[in-house]
Amino acid sequence: MTTISQSELNTILWNAADSSRTNLDAGVYKDYVLAMLFYKYLSDLSKMQYEKYKERYAGDEGRIQEKMKLDRFYVPPGCSFDELYEKREDDNLGDMINKIFHQIEDLNKEKLEGTLTSNDFNSESTLGKLDQRNKMLRNLMHDFHKIDLTKVEGDLIGESYMYLIERFGADAGKKAGEFFTVKDVAKLLARLAQPAEGARICDPAMGSGGLLLMTGEEVGNDNYALYGQESTGTTYQLARMNMFLHGQDSARLEWGDTLNNPLLVEHDKLMLFDICVANPPFSLKKWGAENAESDKYDRFHRGIPPKNKGDFAFITHMIETVKPKSGRVAVIVPHGVLFRGGAEGKIRQQLLQENIIEAVIGLPAGLFSTTGIPVAILIIDRAREVGGAKENDKDILFIEASKEFVPGKAQNTLSQENADKIYDTYAERKEREKFSRLVTPEEIAENDYNLNITRYIDTFEEEEPINIAANLKELAELQPEIERLEGEMAGYLQILNITTK
Repeated sequence: MTTISQSELNTILWNAADSSRTNLDAGVYKDYVLAMLFYKYLSDLSKMQYEKYKERYAGDEGRIQEKMKLDRFYVPPGCSFDELYEKREDDNLGDMINKIFHQIEDLNKEKLEGTLTSNDFNSESTLGKLDQRNKMLRNLMHDFHKIDLTKVEGDLIGESYMYLIERFGADAGKKAGEFFTVKDVAKLLARLAQPAEGARICDPAMGSGGLLLMTGEEVGNDNYALYGQESTGTTYQLARMNMFLHGQDSARLEWGDTLNNPLLVEHDKLMLFDICVANPPFSLKKWGAENAESDKYDRFHRGIPPKNKGDFAFITHMIETVKPKSGRVAVIVPHGVLFRGGAEGKIRQQLLQENIIEAVIGLPAGLFSTTGIPVAILIIDRAREVGGAKENDKDILFIEASKEFVPGKAQNTLSQENADKIYDTYAERKEREKFSRLVTPEEIAENDYNLNITRYIDTFEEEEPINIAANLKELAELQPEIERLEGEMAGYLQILNITTK
């Protein structure tokens, strides 16, 4: 196969994945497809390395395998995709896949443990009875066998991996929210975070890691470090595979509940980051409010959010995990975060009095497959604290971007032009009529610390003034025709023997 383009590879992978799915739910099936893609990637690269060593060491198998074991990863003899493909007609295909995946992980524990074996390829309850699951697995292997992943240049593998995740996300509906943020929104959030060279970047609700990767890419070089945590096991393994495919082997990822058991710690304290980004689950119920008061890290000292709305729990966690006087937070939130009262209102008031909320950006509705509601982005900058480089910045920038989208049948999207307008307005702190405005803390205090965007940006469109004289003249000109028609109608009514009172 000659070198193929990004779009060609995307099409090949999606067709392979979609044609093999049968009746399996997309939210489940994507885990199997992506694990198989990851296995094919490892196998193809291992095969390419083997051929290089074979030529260099004149077919000395012992020396070749010694060198293979020193590479980034090791696929041992008998475990390659091609070797498995030759045995695809065996009845115990699912069991063979499981055993090979375990063997590969055992030999690459530090980097790959759990990435392949989190799915049972021999599960009757998930994949169906023997004939059904063998048919699906054979079809999937047959389609993937056509793809030579060594013929893909640059980071196309990682990009196609993200493409598959996004396509499965759109197909899986609400389940998509567990593992990815749509690319155009994630890209905008990553830009707004403005990570600098050398940054430590964290996503405490990382899903499959796409937002985390995009934020790192905004640095412009490889001088940054990535950290993340995810509560769902299969999604966590997707993130690990995603990092590996993008060459981010050193990223530190943890599996666990960020709010109740944060695992990104050092010296028994929360790790501190330069940038924290997230698209956490909206208004998470039963997030752990009962444990918040005794939190060993004192993350909820501003107040405990409602037990069935975890939005401010994630926000305050993120604030406490970025560096004092310099760290930045960029987080996607439902609009209720901007105006709800009670405990949330008190937390919001304190954040405003601390002067760390820098911008409130309202996005269009319909951008997510998980919800049709409009959402907002909060930018929190601890450099605005007392002693920080921006402590004299007091105004908050409001951006009302609800009309900045390209409409779609199932889902709206942000175009590059839409995203550029939002980002440029934010970066330049520019005021635009009916779009953006700098608001003083005094005005916000007068509004009881309500951050509802429409309180501060007038989006009302004036109607054209009505020319009463012209309308009266037009009505007078029509009067003879109205009288004629009324006369005709009276005649028709008489014919029908109908009288009017």
